[in-house]
Amino acid sequence: MSDDTFRSVEIERTGLASYTVRNARGGSISMGSGQGDSFTPVELLLAAIGGCTAVDVDHITSRRAEPDGFSVVVSGDKTKDESGGNRMRDIRVEFTVTFPAGPDGDRAREALPRSLRQSHDRLCTVSRTVQLGTPVTIVDVAGAGDDGALPSSS
Repeated sequence: MSDDTFRSVEIERTGLASYTVRNARGGSISMGSGQGDSFTPVELLLAAIGGCTAVDVDHITSRRAEPDGFSVVVSGDKTKDESGGNRMRDIRVEFTVTFPAGPDGDRAREALPRSLRQSHDRLCTVSRTVQLGTPVTIVDVAGAGDDGALPSSS
């Protein structure tokens, strides 16, 4: 991986089931198990899916007209699969975007469906990664084996 493709965040424990997530640019967000107002990991996943497409759509449509309103609701069902493992199903990303009257707004409204498709089909790294089922490797770097990789549970 090169520096222009590598992405990472750091998660620091701040208390029992309470964490701060930081990016390389200094941004941070609270994450936990659902106590208090911090985001749960599932909520962050939903935010990442919707946020990725929101950024794509905003870049494409706002070149034509600044939106009057722009909101996204991302929802899904947390269930157990056949093996008893937790997972999300039926993830739905709903956009409500409005533009001003006039030719610029008309061009933005016309671009909206195409921008949603482009984001879903090729631009949004987050939803495409989830949809394609990219493998995730969990590693204990403190040394849970020769290479630190935890054994697969298949």
